[in-house]
Amino acid sequence: MPLTHLATAFVRAHPAVTSVIIGPRRPEHLADLLAGADVELTGDVLDRIDEIVPPGVNLNQDDIYHTPPPLSDKRLRRR
Repeated sequence: MPLTHLATAFVRAHPAVTSVIIGPRRPEHLADLLAGADVELTGDVLDRIDEIVPPGVNLNQDDIYHTPPPLSDKRLRRR
């Protein structure tokens, strides 16, 4: 699965997300993003992503503007 499809499907899998904002620079970028519009990630794939980067982990310390409390119930993270 192309990373662009995975990324947009991951964002769409979050229950609080109502739309995904994309920013293609070229027509071929748009074509690729639209080709992955119907990709849906299974619970197993979402769980594997959470194993790699657990919810609440900041990969870039410069992105920290607010530190929310940790989720103690993993069921609340995306469903």
